[in-house]
Amino acid sequence: MADEEVKKAKRVRRSVGPALLFWLIMLGIAVIAGFSSVYVVDETENAVITRFGKYTQTVGSGLHFKLPFGIDKNYNVDIKTLRAEQFGFKTIKAGRNNEYKNNISEESEMLTGDLNIVDVEWVIQYKVTDPKQWLFNVYEREQTIRDISRSVINTLVGDRAIFDVISSDRSTIQNLAQEQMNENFKALGLGINVTTVQFQNVVPPVEVQTAFEDVNKASQDMKRFINEGKEAYNAEIPRAQGEADRQIQVAEGYAAERVNMAKGDVARFNAVYEEYKRAPKATKERIYLETMAEIFGSEKKPELIDSELENLVPVKNLKD
Repeated sequence: MADEEVKKAKRVRRSVGPALLFWLIMLGIAVIAGFSSVYVVDETENAVITRFGKYTQTVGSGLHFKLPFGIDKNYNVDIKTLRAEQFGFKTIKAGRNNEYKNNISEESEMLTGDLNIVDVEWVIQYKVTDPKQWLFNVYEREQTIRDISRSVINTLVGDRAIFDVISSDRSTIQNLAQEQMNENFKALGLGINVTTVQFQNVVPPVEVQTAFEDVNKASQDMKRFINEGKEAYNAEIPRAQGEADRQIQVAEGYAAERVNMAKGDVARFNAVYEEYKRAPKATKERIYLETMAEIFGSEKKPELIDSELENLVPVKNLKD
């Protein structure tokens, strides 16, 4: 009896073992297929999907399905976060008190248009705009970004004098650098867009900073003296111009007065002449009497002299 039960148990084990193993394998495959066919894309990301290594599509955020067992693969790419590259310095420790490594001369030192050396530290910020291009078009993405950025900045700085780079053309260089970098990245199909190019520090090399500061101070003094001279000029010229205009107006008024007086004298003479032509004798007597009245009516009393004598002879004392 016992032998029969043992045989029966062996037969049941042989019949149940392969079936159970099969279903366990199938369950495992189903679990793997389920996990490998579902993926999640964050709100800040896009996912690039490949099938057997070939690009098929780019999808946005959310829960998505794909073919399992690695047939389809998803590559999630952050397209919202600003990425940054630093040149001439490096952030060693970020936090409340940042620590930096400065004076990376092989990146920051460059030659200006007037053959001076300037130390330029800058930062670029960019976003990924095309995840497919970002993943597949360029192999060494970060190094390419750094090489192109350095090339653009060196070119722009090399076209300008050192004083322009440090002061007046600083913002112009930043704007032009952003435009030219984006043009280069677009031509390469890198799939990014530079949003900011910001100079952090633009100074001469440490070895010549003292001499450069002296030159810069002299230049500033020159500009200050020029401005002061222009201010004095602008203050004096209007005053002198006003005085000149006043003198011209006075002269013009005097000229008009003299002309009018001359015209009046001419008119009076012409009137007397007309009277003289009509009555010469009466006119002579009237002129003579008017002349005598004018002479003897003045405040300074005249003295009559004999023209044939050498000494003064008071003929008539006209004083009271």
